[in-house]
Amino acid sequence: MRNIIYMILDGLADLPVKELGQKTPLEAAYTPNLDRLAQMGVTGSVDPVKEGIFPESDLAVISLLGYDVGKYYTGRGPLEAFACGISIEDGNLALRVNFASADDDGRIIMDRRCAKSLSFEEASFLAGQINSRVTLSGATFEFKNTVGHRGVLVIRGIRSKLSGWITNTDPAYDRRGILGAPCKEFSNKLLDCQPMPGYEDMPQAVEAANLVNEFTRKSHQVLNECGVNKKRLSENKLPANLILSRYAGDRLPGFAPIGELYKDIKFGCFVEMPVERGIALLTGMDIIAVPSSSGHMDVDYPVWAKVALDAMNGYNGVYIHIKGPDEAGHDKDHLKKKAVIEAIDKFLFGNIIPNIDLKKTIVCVTSDHITDSVLGRHSFGCVPLLISGGKIKPDGTLSFSEKAAKLGSLGLLKGQDILALLVKTAQG
Repeated sequence: MRNIIYMILDGLADLPVKELGQKTPLEAAYTPNLDRLAQMGVTGSVDPVKEGIFPESDLAVISLLGYDVGKYYTGRGPLEAFACGISIEDGNLALRVNFASADDDGRIIMDRRCAKSLSFEEASFLAGQINSRVTLSGATFEFKNTVGHRGVLVIRGIRSKLSGWITNTDPAYDRRGILGAPCKEFSNKLLDCQPMPGYEDMPQAVEAANLVNEFTRKSHQVLNECGVNKKRLSENKLPANLILSRYAGDRLPGFAPIGELYKDIKFGCFVEMPVERGIALLTGMDIIAVPSSSGHMDVDYPVWAKVALDAMNGYNGVYIHIKGPDEAGHDKDHLKKKAVIEAIDKFLFGNIIPNIDLKKTIVCVTSDHITDSVLGRHSFGCVPLLISGGKIKPDGTLSFSEKAAKLGSLGLLKGQDILALLVKTAQG
């Protein structure tokens, strides 16, 4: 049985960019290590989730780990809250949230992410103020900041269980049943939380929506009074004075343990974001400790490469999820995205590939979705895939890119089928 390194590069795939000569950032990037893996292996394209479903990261990761999204998905909120160590029982309401900047009334949004300038220390202090000074009628809650402007909120009803069939207050994201998707166009106005269509008469959904609106209103009042925000305003920074919520859920998914699905593989993983961590934990993977990011790719990626190599001593399957390309794409910075891809190739793969025996290792690299670096959002479409190592015979691919992968021998695959293919290849 060969080892497996399964690398998902978040938001790696893109669409052609005019300023890059109609190339994608991946096509324009200098990636000798990824190209070498492609040349030594086989490539193809992947529909990360399934046709017609918008490729948010949580959905895509569930699918890429071999699970049926339609069967298991219960919303992003529970996944992120669980990853942060918050206990969730059926009937607890869990939501993904953002600190945002709004006017004094809390109705007009100036920036959904506080200009991405909120420090961990500031967010932690503000979260503490919310937890200590906000009270809800008929419910308790836990609020926790995670990374940057991001956070999670869990509300527990005292009188009854709550339902996750409620709308977002964040105008940038829509809900289509249990699934979510960013809006192509949206206003700068805070939305009222309401029961989803078809659930208007469900008392648990009505109560949940009312509690979210109460929390939003009361937390805004507390945040407006905080010295942290007054200091930010004095420094000409936007205040973090509004909590936007989205992607509610009222229970955790019941994943079949990954160790039962693939009995010959013991999986360890390291990921950067709470939602991927939550999925990994719930599927039974071991979390591999990784030093916090320094913010410098030439420092972080070599360290993470060493962590991956060391992990191969205790696990024969390592799942790695790297966030970098996605953030640059959301910032609408195609040059930065190109630079991030080149840094991943040089400092991550450049330190992994020379230090493994490819005859005894299967390396897979793919992405969870397209992040359009022109529009700054996820997009429908297929992502590139390469599989190299073991007894795989090259299919003649010369580089790793969206365009080259479409000509690869693997053709078009479903995300849900990738991990099973890797295990089969490792066993061959």
